[in-house]
Amino acid sequence: MAIQRMDNVGIVVEDLDAAVAFFVELGMELEGRTEVEGRFADQCTGLNGVRCDIAMLRTPDGHSRLELAKYRNPAAISAGPRDRPHNILGTHRVMFAVDDIEDTVARLRTHGAGLVGTLAQYKDSYRLCYVRGPEGIIVGLAEQLA
Repeated sequence: MAIQRMDNVGIVVEDLDAAVAFFVELGMELEGRTEVEGRFADQCTGLNGVRCDIAMLRTPDGHSRLELAKYRNPAAISAGPRDRPHNILGTHRVMFAVDDIEDTVARLRTHGAGLVGTLAQYKDSYRLCYVRGPEGIIVGLAEQLA
C-alpha cells in the first residue's frame, strides 16, 4: 500500500493569530479554526489533557495545507532559541513557490519576517531565499524564472 498524498504540515506556535496573519499575507487561505480536546486528542498526541487551538490554512491551488496549533494544555515546550540556524537536525523549513519574491519578502517584513541569508539566484532557474517568520519558523520562498 502506498500513501495517497501528503495531507498537511503541522507547526506548534505560541501566538496563533500572528502566525495565521503571516501565512495569510503569504497567500494562504484560512480554511477554519477549531479547538481540539478530549480522549481522541490525548490518544493521538500521546499527551494527557490536551486542549489545543487549531488553524488550518491551504495554498491557493488547494493541494497543500498547513496546520498551526496553539497548545493551551499541556503548555508548549520550547525547543530552544527561535533564531536557530538552518542546519539543526529535525528542523528545516516549509517552501513555497511565489510569483514575485521581492514583493513577497516586503509584505512578510510587515509581519516581522527577516531574511535568514540573502536573496540568491540558482542559475537561470530560480530566485530563492529563506525568511524567519513568527515563532522562528523558517519559510523558503522560490520564484521560478522564465
